[in-house]
Amino acid sequence: DYLDNGNNKMAIQQADKLLKKHKDLHCAKVLKAIGLQRTGKQDEAYALAQEVAALEPTDDNSLQALTILYREMHRPELVTKLYEAAVKKVPNSEEYHSHLFMAYARVGEYKKMQQAGMALYKIVPKNPYYFWSVMSLIMQSISAQDENLSKTMFLPLAERMVEKMVKEDKIEAEAEVELYYMILERLEKYQEALDVVRGKLGEKLTSELQSRENKCMAMYKKLCRWPECNALSRRLLLKNSDDWQFYITYFDSVFQLIDESWTPPLEEEQSLEGEVHYSIEQAVKFIEERITEESKSARPLRGPYLAKLELIRRLRCRGCNDEYKLGDPEELMFQYFKKFGDKPCCFTDLKVFVDLLPSSQYTKFISQLLEVIPLSAAAESEVALPADIKALQQHLCVVQLTRLLGIYHAMDKKEKLTAVRELMLRYRHGLEFGKTCLKTELQFSDYYCLLAVHLLLDLWLEEGEETAVWQCLTFLEEGLSHSPSNAQFKLLLIRIYCRLGAFEPVAELYSSLDAKHIQHDTIGYLLTRYAESLGHYAAASQSCNFALRFFHSNQKDTSEYIIQAYKYGAFEKIPEFIAFRNRLNSSLHFAQVRTERMLLDLLLEANISTSLEESIKSMSLSPEEDDIPWKDLRDNRDLTVLFNWDPKDRDISEEHRKLSLEEETVWLRIRSLTLRLVSGLPTLSHTIQPKNSEKTAENGVSSKIDTIRSLLQQLEAAVDSGKKFLEQKIQYPVLGPPPTRMAGFFSNGSCQCQTSLFYLVSDIYELDTNGLEDSAEIQERIGNSFKSLIERLTDLFNKCKGDLIEVRDGTLKTQPNLLENLVFFVETISITLWVSSYCDSVLRPFKSNLQKKKKKKKESSVAMPPVFTHFLDYVTELQTLTSNVIDHIKGLEIILTALKLEELSLKDTLLLQEEKKFTKTVQGKVQSSYHHSVQEIGELLKKRLDTIKKLKI
Repeated sequence: DYLDNGNNKMAIQQADKLLKKHKDLHCAKVLKAIGLQRTGKQDEAYALAQEVAALEPTDDNSLQALTILYREMHRPELVTKLYEAAVKKVPNSEEYHSHLFMAYARVGEYKKMQQAGMALYKIVPKNPYYFWSVMSLIMQSISAQDENLSKTMFLPLAERMVEKMVKEDKIEAEAEVELYYMILERLEKYQEALDVVRGKLGEKLTSELQSRENKCMAMYKKLCRWPECNALSRRLLLKNSDDWQFYITYFDSVFQLIDESWTPPLEEEQSLEGEVHYSIEQAVKFIEERITEESKSARPLRGPYLAKLELIRRLRCRGCNDEYKLGDPEELMFQYFKKFGDKPCCFTDLKVFVDLLPSSQYTKFISQLLEVIPLSAAAESEVALPADIKALQQHLCVVQLTRLLGIYHAMDKKEKLTAVRELMLRYRHGLEFGKTCLKTELQFSDYYCLLAVHLLLDLWLEEGEETAVWQCLTFLEEGLSHSPSNAQFKLLLIRIYCRLGAFEPVAELYSSLDAKHIQHDTIGYLLTRYAESLGHYAAASQSCNFALRFFHSNQKDTSEYIIQAYKYGAFEKIPEFIAFRNRLNSSLHFAQVRTERMLLDLLLEANISTSLEESIKSMSLSPEEDDIPWKDLRDNRDLTVLFNWDPKDRDISEEHRKLSLEEETVWLRIRSLTLRLVSGLPTLSHTIQPKNSEKTAENGVSSKIDTIRSLLQQLEAAVDSGKKFLEQKIQYPVLGPPPTRMAGFFSNGSCQCQTSLFYLVSDIYELDTNGLEDSAEIQERIGNSFKSLIERLTDLFNKCKGDLIEVRDGTLKTQPNLLENLVFFVETISITLWVSSYCDSVLRPFKSNLQKKKKKKKESSVAMPPVFTHFLDYVTELQTLTSNVIDHIKGLEIILTALKLEELSLKDTLLLQEEKKFTKTVQGKVQSSYHHSVQEIGELLKKRLDTIKKLKI
């Protein structure tokens, strides 16, 4: 009970009391171990658990408790050993055998699962156990590296095992038929699979709607049996003329048959599935009949009307539309709008077919739609507004189409601003219809507000209108106050605040989105891309933790899903779960968050609260190891999570996705190599006897420097490919993928600084191995490196100068890139210090040796090698530079605190009173966020300055 309630200390005490009375009570020991594990004493817990496990317990309580403990330790492989021992001692226990099977399933030991399944079936001949074994064979075939092996050994064996059951008429459940089908499909025995589905066994496939039909259709397609495809889809459309997937198959098969000039056989029936349509005339007639049928149905169906447009589109692609008078697409779309315009899906339905309209007809088409919407104006000069929700939905649909057809894009600045005013007027009017809406429901007119913001974004990003961005934020905050659950408002606010360099409001917005499970991978990038780069280190740590927690728990959770799938016979789901797990393990975002999190931890702690060596050890980092699956990286980001109504030429394309993935991968490579190079520093700083150079090679230290030099070459190559990529000057769409930090990294000089630091490491190492005598050239080189480093760092600092926020001509101007540069400066200074403390560790012993010599020789003038003076000058200059940056940051803080935004009356007299309230909030948020960033950056730099002061040799 204490454990369940989270009172672990009491649980340990109670277990101790019990153990005093009964020394050998296994279960009490394990429960105590669970308490220890949960109070952070992992080693004690493990030792106690192993003590019990060594006795090979067979009582249920101890086994269950140990299973729980091992699971919490993330050591599922220990559970298998536990049950292997239990099964040996109690060979006929069904329960222990099935626990053993599940334990193997957790660690993915498919071969042993197959054996465990058969062993179970021998003890208790139940069908599920037999099929567990069969499924484990399929899993061996999926995981086999050699595809040939999987097709010649594992799958045929699985097929024979199932056939044996079929011959003995022992197939009982639907899951068993599904499994048989799955095996045949993987063996590419499509005809046999089709026979199974159409035969007596197929009658068991009842749990899903049209399960048999869908499987037959899939096999017909694989076998290219187009007559059957056509007849089956035709038959299914007669049953339900609203099922879109079958229209697609129907059209595909008709055109395949036309291309093959197929004609029906004379004597026998046309196909296994009945009548076949094999000409355009038949298809046209069939669709027209569906529309006639639809007019008689009780509820309106969209399928037949859209099918007609789809047929026109396909005929146009084949260049043969005029012969078959299907009607004018414009007229058909107009009729469709009249019938379904008040449904939110009307826009998405028509969006697919707007290509059928000639561009010269766009404006006419929109006016034609507007004419049929019942809008009424109070006076001649006023905007005509809808009287009910139905009319509002119709009008919204037209406005969305106007944006999609590029009519808004063609307007000039003045027209756009008028359109924005009208949209916001309609938005506020539409709020009347949503007065009774719950907080969790969206307002009917929310899209008006979003469209207005999109127009303003065009003005900001294409015409540099700085006031437009503040208006965007104002409208979105206003929208959010009326519709607090609108995710689109929140996502757009997140993107705009991040572009302005204000991260503080973003964290709150993101947590209110309440992202679940897989969303940490698909939309997490919106958060993790900006947190650290805008100087919010604490928030960055937190957002990385969110994401990492999800990725780490995915391993454990997926094993549980797989076990449930075995228990309930949902065999076809098991490969899906495994693919899901693999996809997450090789997620680009996962790799990015891992790398950035480690760099961030080093930035905040290494040589401040703990030494660099300890920090690296606690992360189990090693320069030789690279755990990123470069070849299999998967981009799981959802780049279309933000709604947009842009025409195709402005929308995010496949090309953009590819380029973004390429950019992210190059940047990840640069970051990952930087991390590995830093992690290599502590491995070098062991004092080396310069004389015994053979010995050093044995010690493996010289190979460490080789690792560093090889990583440095790789870093140079990655930087080159990054520069080549940036030469393309790619512009992503406004709402497309956010660009990486790479451009800033190169342009502000951080890249050159960081690379030269790692070259310096190589030189210092050389000095360390060769000693101070005869190394004038190396010392000279090191001295020059120190000088150029200080120059580069000063340059980088100059790029951080300027006001983050200033008032110019009555508008607010922001310079978020200064923040990004400051963050890069802090990072570069940190790496500089880690390298400098390595220099320090090399030079200190030399200095003390010299002083000893001095004392021995009692000479006053043992010449000090130049490298010492170089280093001391460098450290002094570093200290001065850092103090200057800290002073500059203090100055920024003072300006930000003193900036009174209230006095800034935005010159836009168009702003209504309620809008001014939101504008004030928005500007306050940006100002406060900058202040927060500058404070965090300043605090970290002060800690780094203290480290510099310790560097006097």
